[in-house]
Amino acid sequence: MKIHFIGIKGIGVSALAGYYLAKGHKVSGSDLVLRPHRAKNVPKDADLVIHSPAVRSDNPEIKQAKKLKIKIQTYPQALGELTKEYFTVAVSGTHGKSTTCAMISLILMKAGFDPTVIIGTKLKEFGNKNFRIGKSKYLIIEADEWQASFLNYWPKIIVLTNIEKEHLDYYRDLKHILSTYKEYIGHLSKHDILIVNQDDKNISEIRNPKSEIRKFSLKQKERKKLKEILKVPGKHNIYNALAALTLARTLRIPDKISFKALSEYKCVWRRFEEKEFKIKNLKLKIIHDYAHHPTEVKATLQAAREKFPDKEIWCIFQPHQYQRTFYLFNDFVRVFSNALIDKLIITDIYDVAGREKKKIKEKISSKELVRKIKKAEKVYLPKEKIKDYLKRNLKGGEVVIIMGAGDVYKLLDKI
Repeated sequence: MKIHFIGIKGIGVSALAGYYLAKGHKVSGSDLVLRPHRAKNVPKDADLVIHSPAVRSDNPEIKQAKKLKIKIQTYPQALGELTKEYFTVAVSGTHGKSTTCAMISLILMKAGFDPTVIIGTKLKEFGNKNFRIGKSKYLIIEADEWQASFLNYWPKIIVLTNIEKEHLDYYRDLKHILSTYKEYIGHLSKHDILIVNQDDKNISEIRNPKSEIRKFSLKQKERKKLKEILKVPGKHNIYNALAALTLARTLRIPDKISFKALSEYKCVWRRFEEKEFKIKNLKLKIIHDYAHHPTEVKATLQAAREKFPDKEIWCIFQPHQYQRTFYLFNDFVRVFSNALIDKLIITDIYDVAGREKKKIKEKISSKELVRKIKKAEKVYLPKEKIKDYLKRNLKGGEVVIIMGAGDVYKLLDKI
């Protein structure tokens, strides 16, 4: 089969493209990061066009595919077809999807289950790829809630980490989010399994009586052992590990194998990813983190303080999307005002193409966010000025957290 991908640089779309390529299909693709979208990019003999949900219907390549009468699917629709071919485990929730998905994958690999995996980040164990081809019936996926993408998936097991207000550019409110999750877990039959975070009050609102329910909680005795063996810090990672452990027990994987795999788990790309770095001959600890929701920011900063109690901690934060910053503005102010860090640098909001509303962009800014945060050591800086600021002010030995879901991680390349 010949498949053309529109938005092939996206973390999800690229994983699916890699999967099909590894399966022996012919793959082509385009992305605005690489070159403009043009009708001529679409091969005339393509059998299928798969596109990112962010790609609009008036995209020239979409229009060309329709003209050529080529089958068109969104990334969630295409992945949804795969979920029907495998015994699929879908990891869902507002936070912790990538880490929990990675932990589950590594446990199953160590247990000899040889799973296929499609995940929204890169793993060193996958050769720094965001997918893995296995030879068994098992498929592990990260099931995203944005634009209700997960309604396309038909798993046998759903792992549900937590639910909060998020993606308010699509969802009206928390009630809308909960009703969509309820529809999603309704995809499970009475023979399927729902694994839930018992401590999450929002999850308790949407449980599905059809399927078998298994629970995990910080009240479990395993919490203490996981805190001892995990290399990644923070209460949120204990939750992620408990979710993975519960899934492993569901598949009757011995705890000995699960704990071994979890003890060896390091991190995934941009999830508390630690690196040593030098700037002007000063040694620093750099932490890349994908956190872009107030709850994730709080968890990451708490984990950093827990791991480095005596270090000076700096945070460079790039807000992700004007609408998220607008709707969760007070939560961001509260989290940063109470964070136990020594220096906060906030740069301009990352503009997500095709998802921003002009009237909201005019109402919000990083400067306003910095002004409202009740913290002495705070500063707004355009991204291009951060490099010189760090060179002038760092003394060596600091922990610098580079945080956000946009392109702020590239800041390290420029230093």
